[in-house]
Amino acid sequence: MLLNLIIGLPIAILCLLLQAVLIALCLRRYVDYRQNLTQPTPGSTILILSLVMLLMLFGNFLQMAVWALLFVTLGEFETFAQALYFSGVTFATLGYGDLVLSAPRQLLSAVEAANGILMFGLSTAAMTAALGDVLKQYAQQLRATSPN
Repeated sequence: MLLNLIIGLPIAILCLLLQAVLIALCLRRYVDYRQNLTQPTPGSTILILSLVMLLMLFGNFLQMAVWALLFVTLGEFETFAQALYFSGVTFATLGYGDLVLSAPRQLLSAVEAANGILMFGLSTAAMTAALGDVLKQYAQQLRATSPN
């Protein structure tokens, strides 16, 4: 059990660092983009929100791949495709149960699931921040154009 934590926690920390870097890059680019727009259009808003979502999703997929690589390295799965499928199901906390880790490594799946739910929460927070900013800007535009 302790060995699984010693193996799993550094991977979870690596995933947290990856997520932090992607969120920082994503939100910085979002802010730069929004500040350079003189008059945001629905199309530009859809574009930037879509890019935020795609970057967060890419970050989650990248983390699933990191976990899958660990599982292949440990000999839990013969192919990377199997490991990635298992990792995706576990990271997203779906837990189908059609593929499982060997008994000595089962705690790693719980560590990955905890890591995944946290990372999806952070992705949601980044998206919510961007969406909140869009709504705030729309409200400001409405106040500026409405007769008092």
